[in-house]
Amino acid sequence: MVYIDFMNMLYMGTCSWNYDSWEGLVYTRKERSAADYLTEYARHFNTAEIDSWFYKIPDPAEAKLYAENTPETFMFTCKVYEGLTLTHERSWNRPEKLSKNAHFLSRDLYYRFLEAIEPAHAKIGLIMFEFEYLNKEKMESVHAFMDQFDDFYANIDKTIPIGIEIRNKNYLTPEYFSFLQAKGIIHVFSEKLYMPPVTEVFARYRDYLGDTLVIRLLGGDRSEIEKKTGNKWNRIVEEKPNKREIIQMSVDSKFDHGKVIINVNNHYEGSAPLTISALRHLYEEYRPASS
Repeated sequence: MVYIDFMNMLYMGTCSWNYDSWEGLVYTRKERSAADYLTEYARHFNTAEIDSWFYKIPDPAEAKLYAENTPETFMFTCKVYEGLTLTHERSWNRPEKLSKNAHFLSRDLYYRFLEAIEPAHAKIGLIMFEFEYLNKEKMESVHAFMDQFDDFYANIDKTIPIGIEIRNKNYLTPEYFSFLQAKGIIHVFSEKLYMPPVTEVFARYRDYLGDTLVIRLLGGDRSEIEKKTGNKWNRIVEEKPNKREIIQMSVDSKFDHGKVIINVNNHYEGSAPLTISALRHLYEEYRPASS
């Protein structure tokens, strides 16, 4: 199964990529590391989401390998280190007790992160700030969230575009999208449990968007699909009915001169590579009308 890039504006790839169960589907053999998988991965996809940097600031040598093992036209998206997006930390001794995270939206920590990933800067198309669900204890309101992010954003390097993924559906308001539009921040559409369908959000706030569309297809209950797959991600076990509507989003005329980035998680249907194959076939049905 070899995929051919059919339009410069469309990037399709997976959320992380080093899965042994993709052998025979994407890979011809097992590799020792995530970086080693990228050479063969890049023959099938033109983008990948780096998930691991959310959990740790990487060694620059790792970022260098990621850049070296992919072609010049390849693009990464990555999640920023979670130390920047967690408002509170839990006590090891008392997990029910929350304490404020002193590094939440810290400019110094962000520059440490940027410095660590510097060898891959030229290939990173988006840095995503993924926030957990923010209850009142963690964030007073969407206005408080916008104020704090605005203060952070005003004083950082913006060479690499920044996107925000939120898990609060009550934050999805005209005021919030106006804030993103005014600042040039990209809204990351997340198809995920407890969030409204990305197609509904897109229809409501399409006019607030810039020329880059970012969609993450994450899926529903992770534990349920893990039971169905046995953590082997080589077949579709929960086919989703909304793939055609997602492609309709991506061929919207607003993005004719911009970029569309679709990152697919195995948990969405059971196998990210097979989901992408289906999306590409659906796109071909719309291509004549969109070209």
